[in-house]
Amino acid sequence: MAQVELIMPKMGESIMEATILKWVKNVGDAVDVDETILEIATDKVDSEVPSPVKGVIKEIFFQVDDVVEIEKVIAIIATEGEEVNSTPAPSMDKAPAENGQQQNGKTKSTPAPISVPAAAMATPAVATNGVTKSDRFYSPLVKNIAKQENISVAELDTIPGSGAKGRVTKKDMLSYLSNRSLSTFTAPAAKVAAPTTSPSAPAQPQVSFDGGTEIVEMDRMRKLIAEHMVMSKHTSPHVTSFVEVDVTNLVNWRNKIKVGFQKTHGEKITFTPIFIEAVTKAIGDFPMINVSLDGTKIIVKKNINIGMAAALPSGNLIVPVIKNANHLNLLGLTKSVNDLATRARANKLKPEDIQGGTFTLTNVGTFGNVMGTPIINQPQVAIMAVGAIRKKPAVVETEYGDVIAIRHMMFLSLSYDHRIVDGFLGGSFLSRVGKYLEAFDVERTI
Repeated sequence: MAQVELIMPKMGESIMEATILKWVKNVGDAVDVDETILEIATDKVDSEVPSPVKGVIKEIFFQVDDVVEIEKVIAIIATEGEEVNSTPAPSMDKAPAENGQQQNGKTKSTPAPISVPAAAMATPAVATNGVTKSDRFYSPLVKNIAKQENISVAELDTIPGSGAKGRVTKKDMLSYLSNRSLSTFTAPAAKVAAPTTSPSAPAQPQVSFDGGTEIVEMDRMRKLIAEHMVMSKHTSPHVTSFVEVDVTNLVNWRNKIKVGFQKTHGEKITFTPIFIEAVTKAIGDFPMINVSLDGTKIIVKKNINIGMAAALPSGNLIVPVIKNANHLNLLGLTKSVNDLATRARANKLKPEDIQGGTFTLTNVGTFGNVMGTPIINQPQVAIMAVGAIRKKPAVVETEYGDVIAIRHMMFLSLSYDHRIVDGFLGGSFLSRVGKYLEAFDVERTI
């Protein structure tokens, strides 16, 4: 008896738009409460949008690969008693013109689809600085940024896009604006094709192909990772420090308790929660590691939220976050680590699971590597890598003098943003993490 608007859900504080990956339901299909209607993707995570009511899909306003702002109406669900037209809604790129308007030189009298809110219609970019139109699609968010920064459509057309079908995303705009001051844009003359790359973008090296070459397109997540890594290196001057740590006590303790721990708590205990515990203690000692930069302002984070890089079956990485890690004991950290790792592998993470990180830990030892130089996960200012634990001869100080013994040794490395973290702070923090691991109590109880 009613029509219910299905809106693009808010996926997180910093996420302003999402890309439609797949419509699970089409116009005319029945849906139950909480049944998935479509799949969407942001620059953070993929997600499903469930139905808020039981009914039938009456209209769909956006198509696959469309980029839609949050809180825009994307479909109409008719509840019991509503008549539904089974004809699918047209693509927004091919929406008919209103009565009396001309389209491609011909007058069309077909009315626009009924009940489509004006705010939900995807429209071409409009003039922002004296240029009247563009054949390229721009999201409302991108157009708003262009307007605020006084970027004309002619200039906007020169910005390379990393989104679906080459569309310009918020990150593309921010990256372009950070380089904009380095070059002066000159609008192209009328009827001259705009350049396809940014004026400040470096020339790409030529790639040769032969009969033994296979070309594989990056998947969406790999494109986002690549973009994020380049942005991080461009933003932060990276410095990396290393320490070698004797973790023999830690290894012996885990070997002693792991079977009983699993029987008692139903959880496997790995080294990761122990590393996270040491990191949170060291952050308490050096809180200026737990910060981010906003221009010349230092944002000191009171919450210690540790991101842990996790490998997905596809080979890509994702960084779920343990919130308020300093408030959890070792059992709580173990449960959180295992839960996030399991859901990451099953692609079941929620948007909030990967947001709000203040420091990141990555375990390169999982791949047999002894050390690494990780790239900072922006907007954080530091990331720590833990290498493989290996037995090796080491000098051990005893009350009877120095002896050479077989010990479990590992390297820790810390990459940090040298704009705010200098060598003293970065090196001291890393050494403190190492000391906490070396001082692990072999008689400790859970």
